[in-house]
Amino acid sequence: MLIRLNRLQECPEREVTDPALYLRRRELLLAAGLTAGAAFLPGCGKADSDSKPASAEETPPPDETTPFEKASSYNNFYEFGTDKEDPKESSGAFVPKPWSVEISGEVAKPGTLALEDLVKPADVTERIYRMRCVEAWSMVIPWRGVPLGELLKRFEPTSRAKYVAFKTVLRPEQMPGQRRSVLDWPYVEGLRIDEAMQPLTLLVNGMYGRDLPNQNGAPLRLVVPWKYGFKGIKSIVQIHLQETAPATTWNISAPDEYGFYANVNPDVDHPRWSQKRERRIGEFAKRKTLPWNGYGEQVASLYAGMDLRANF
Repeated sequence: MLIRLNRLQECPEREVTDPALYLRRRELLLAAGLTAGAAFLPGCGKADSDSKPASAEETPPPDETTPFEKASSYNNFYEFGTDKEDPKESSGAFVPKPWSVEISGEVAKPGTLALEDLVKPADVTERIYRMRCVEAWSMVIPWRGVPLGELLKRFEPTSRAKYVAFKTVLRPEQMPGQRRSVLDWPYVEGLRIDEAMQPLTLLVNGMYGRDLPNQNGAPLRLVVPWKYGFKGIKSIVQIHLQETAPATTWNISAPDEYGFYANVNPDVDHPRWSQKRERRIGEFAKRKTLPWNGYGEQVASLYAGMDLRANF
């Protein structure tokens, strides 16, 4: 995990870095040996103390940031259609601002906040995460957002808050996919409270140094890098803390295929395809899938003692 802690300020669109230059900047930093933070990227730096040295065949290829054009044009966002190209082609009429999010349930200070009050510039950080789709493809994306756990603390969760439920906006007039009964709308997702509080979990409002494009979940989405991508609910309008496990859209639609946890586990195949290998977008050869998407050192302890086949 490469975490950049530089704080970001609001800026007009004309000052947003061009994606090509943004990626080139990272290449130059790598060449200059200035990316000491790469030690935090799984697979780089110090190995787990109980792990054996990997052979050349077992060592995963290095991570390179997925080009912006690919990350913003190959998406799963069924609210705009079921094909990968549909979100970019069909999301032009979606209006992401103004925006507000309701925080409710087991919190001492519930409320509805405008996006700019919820995601404050002073709290924003930038992180590069591997992202793995259950369909066995992956990307590496620089996200901009706030740690979900730090945000939730502002609302003072009670001792009864065991889970966090999320809901996507319902706007069939702007989201053509919601006019079809492919899924039950609106889209809903959930995490255990300890997963939500894990520092890797981000509420994201930008990528590649700019605001989220409509097709990537504007203006606010969830990113949980050790889980399959369908857990990353987009265009969030409600966050509800509760005592019982919330319903989740894909678990409702196909419970035998999509579990609540959705942790990346190469040893548990989807009923219709293997999870052992993945295709990084932009690459030809497939690569070995890493348990927990490579973030096991940070998150494996959350699932100690659990049957990860039953709790898939």
